[in-house]
Amino acid sequence: MANPLRPAMLAASRSPRMARTITGMSTTKKLVDRFVAGETEEQAVGSADVLLGSGRYITIDYLGEDITDIEQARDTVAHYQRLLSALTALPVDDTENVRPLEVSLKLSALGQSLPRDGHAIALEHAHAICDAAAAAGAWVTVDAEDHTTTDSTLSIVRELRADYPWLGTVLQAYLKRTEGDCRDLSGPNSRIRLCKGAYREPASVAHQGRAAVDESYLRCLRILMNGQGYPMVATHDPALIDAARRLVEVTTRKSDEFEFQMLYGIRDTEQRKLVTDGHHLRVYLPYGQQWYGYFMRRLAERPANLAFFLRALVPGNR
Repeated sequence: MANPLRPAMLAASRSPRMARTITGMSTTKKLVDRFVAGETEEQAVGSADVLLGSGRYITIDYLGEDITDIEQARDTVAHYQRLLSALTALPVDDTENVRPLEVSLKLSALGQSLPRDGHAIALEHAHAICDAAAAAGAWVTVDAEDHTTTDSTLSIVRELRADYPWLGTVLQAYLKRTEGDCRDLSGPNSRIRLCKGAYREPASVAHQGRAAVDESYLRCLRILMNGQGYPMVATHDPALIDAARRLVEVTTRKSDEFEFQMLYGIRDTEQRKLVTDGHHLRVYLPYGQQWYGYFMRRLAERPANLAFFLRALVPGNR
């Protein structure tokens, strides 16, 4: 069932006032811990170790976005470099085509939204992280953000892929442009994570309503599965997972030619089942102190998440 409060929750995810209120609640931590693997690098690496031990793969996101200070952007780069160095200590079983270790980047955390030369600064910073990832034997995927950043983000991705052909990026099915982007980006060696989309977008650029978004997701997924790249099916929806499995059979893709992706803390049993069934399953593992925006988008996605949070606010449930 769709969350009727989703628009308000997504608006709150960008509200500094709401951020101060919610991050100050002691009761928030119970649910935050479900979705976020701690605030420190050590906690994130520990969670990654557990997931790898269960046969799952990981993509780690150091939380933060919309940075408007160059020093903050540089600190984010340095943090990713330290994280990637720490990840090399984890035991991994690489296959010929798939890397179990990955980091996810938001370009707005690397300076994309800086008022002067933001695009060039984000490109330089992403390049430095990709260098560190290559040395660590890890992949990098560039996250999608709101639609106003899409052109800049995909331009940076194309530039980076000249040096790092394994670089992945995210396309959001609710954007009306995404079918075309899937066609453009489904060539050899491409890695596309297809998700529904988690930002508040106007009807002029995005499909509205669950049915319309699901239909767009399926159209985009067919393009990727029939393409020459490596589709990354990012969904928790059982119907879309079943559709992906059928497309795998129709397109005769092998197990190392696509993967499923789910968020940390959501549908753990289904994650394990997909691994048991012989599929690659990668967990999106976020951590860091700047968890508020990510947390609010998770609440907006499902009524059950919001209900769990509201119950935690009731004194008798604390």
